[in-house]
Amino acid sequence: MSADFPVALILILGGVLVPLFRGRLRIAYMLLLPLAAFAHLLTLPLGTFGQVELLGQTLVLMRIDRLSLLFGYIFLIASLLNVIYALHVKDTLQHVAGLIYAGSTLGAVFAGDLMTLFVYWEFTAVSSVMMIWARQDDTAFRTGLRYLLVQLLSGMFLLAGALLHWRATGSLEF
Repeated sequence: MSADFPVALILILGGVLVPLFRGRLRIAYMLLLPLAAFAHLLTLPLGTFGQVELLGQTLVLMRIDRLSLLFGYIFLIASLLNVIYALHVKDTLQHVAGLIYAGSTLGAVFAGDLMTLFVYWEFTAVSSVMMIWARQDDTAFRTGLRYLLVQLLSGMFLLAGALLHWRATGSLEF
């Protein structure tokens, strides 16, 4: 796999494909996703990867330094443990949302600029609310709405800070 392919997308895109599998194949597939992401991360050198030009700004989809690498390893181990723990749950929505959430947090760890961080931040908000709403009762719905409000508000603060930084420096880099 190319170094320009963000490790977070293995979990995010892989999570979207979970409904295509059933039974033991689904279990094996879900266990394979964090292992594949971990293996991909082991092959990546330190540096910036996946640079994309958008509206005159260079977005860095993945920036790997020693600290982010450490947290990446920790998050992937936690992701594997979460998948193992969730295997008894027979709710596809929770499996999908959980993997997307794990991938989004990993993307935030490796984000190379403020806009990429913002996008992954919002993905964590949406996927975590989907896990809350998966319970499908009134309490979960109300709790999910409150959580979504707080998460979207925090995302707006992050976006405002990124825009203030961009206005002051002309860059979205950290």
